[in-house]
Amino acid sequence: MKLAIITGASKGLGASIAKRMITEGIGILAVSRTENPELSKLAAENQVFYAHYFCNLSSPNELERALSELTGLLKEKQPETLYVFNNAGVIDPIGTAGNLDHAAFIQNAHVNLIAPILISNILLREVSSDMNIVNITSGAAERPIQGWSAYCSTKAGLNMFTETAALELQTAGSSHKIIAFSPGIMDTEMQGTIRSSAKEAFHDLEKFQSYKEKGLLRNTDTVANALVGLLLHKEIENGKVYYVNDLI
Repeated sequence: MKLAIITGASKGLGASIAKRMITEGIGILAVSRTENPELSKLAAENQVFYAHYFCNLSSPNELERALSELTGLLKEKQPETLYVFNNAGVIDPIGTAGNLDHAAFIQNAHVNLIAPILISNILLREVSSDMNIVNITSGAAERPIQGWSAYCSTKAGLNMFTETAALELQTAGSSHKIIAFSPGIMDTEMQGTIRSSAKEAFHDLEKFQSYKEKGLLRNTDTVANALVGLLLHKEIENGKVYYVNDLI
């Protein structure tokens, strides 16, 4: 049996990853605040395992509770391979330094950076199955974007965690692998949030609005297929940041 843990699996890229993995016969452990009933239906049709864990990733207590249940299940199922997609992410707060909402900034750090680190840390400690961890990053991790100091900083931190953890796994002679994946611009709710920003908070507002108007936002299914194809059919390089444009 092969299983996949996917955070933010109820919509967007997370849901597309889940659907593709199900069609590949891989069971799903979905972690999100809401459940997508289409996933459980698809899993039943394909006769693969499916479970959903309700969790607000901005709450460390909720996350540790969900992971305790998850690791218990994994010890029972003993999958030969475990795929972990740290996919959930938030863009808010969008605004310039000096005008950031502190509560929103803390939530951003918890969802984008702290949760993936905690999930990876606990699973690497508790799970014996061969594991491939994928941290969903962004081009914003590598360049400053006016108004996105929270998002750029947390994604940059996620990239560095990925590279450092990979180095540690290699040094330890572990079979586990951890990579980052940059999905590019997709047609998701996050893009809707970006387009609704105030011009004074986000200098590149008109450029991002034009992506939608010109049909330049990729479908999440296309991106998910590229990522899953990489994991299932190619040898991945530990610690590498993969870019969707190189895979499509």
